[in-house]
Amino acid sequence: MENKTQEEASTIKVSSLTCIDLANPNFQQSAVSLKQACLDCGFFYVTNHGISEELKDEAFEQSKKFFALPLEEKMKVLRNEKHRGYSPVLDQILDPENQVDGDYKESFFIGIEVVLPGWRATMEKYHQEALRVCKAIARLLALALDLDTNYFDKPEMLGNPIAVMRLLRYEGMSDPLKGIFGCGAHSDYGMLTLLATDSVTGLQICKDKDVKPRKWEYVPSIKGAYIVNLGDLLERWSNGIFKSTLHRVLGNGQDRYSIPFFIEPSHDCLVECLPTCQSENNLPKYPAIKCSTFLTQRYQQSHVNLSIYKQP
Repeated sequence: MENKTQEEASTIKVSSLTCIDLANPNFQQSAVSLKQACLDCGFFYVTNHGISEELKDEAFEQSKKFFALPLEEKMKVLRNEKHRGYSPVLDQILDPENQVDGDYKESFFIGIEVVLPGWRATMEKYHQEALRVCKAIARLLALALDLDTNYFDKPEMLGNPIAVMRLLRYEGMSDPLKGIFGCGAHSDYGMLTLLATDSVTGLQICKDKDVKPRKWEYVPSIKGAYIVNLGDLLERWSNGIFKSTLHRVLGNGQDRYSIPFFIEPSHDCLVECLPTCQSENNLPKYPAIKCSTFLTQRYQQSHVNLSIYKQP
């Protein structure tokens, strides 16, 4: 575990993030604002997204009902080798250098093909709406990267995407100096994440992951808005022009619920430097890699082996 004096940088500051209005008819103006937000820190809000508060509230209600079940019931839908299903507390450790245990959270991964029967109406509707919003953001990202608006709509990219929603419940009190976190510091693996949170404070971002000591800022929840952040695959695609941003969650003793929606290109998509992000003086920094290979590596690095849950 690294010297904890590095983790004593102020976490009092509340971050001020750009807000992108998805209903703005001036698409170019929105793309310019989005590009600046991506260059600044890779986190921003979106409003006028078209997802009703009623649908979001119902998704949170269904999430709370699931996590209120006895552990033995939740373990009946334990995650599989594709990481769809239930992950118990401490199942994932995202920042092993700074964590003494795994994350103090439990989660349920829902893919397009995996929905518990009792949730189908709500979760399928929410999944469809979140996917629609992510594709709209991806079109703005394409413009921000000097690509055609529909560049990412190709079948091998977001025409046939990996799109997963995750229900999360954080518990307990975090203590960074003791290596105890609701969720350890990490960047997301995929292209982008659409995040819905409740009103309980906890999410923090580090705008510059290369500067030590790290400086953490809280990201407040804004009613009617979603938080969006960029992932590692987009950093690779953009040749490092757009950065995936470190973030973590500190628990304050209250239960905290969130629903992140992750979108990645298709399993077989070869993620390599975009044509507008390279030149003779700016060669590709990352080797090409198949999306499924990259994601599998990252998931395996951060989750405990499923064999520990098997009965002797």
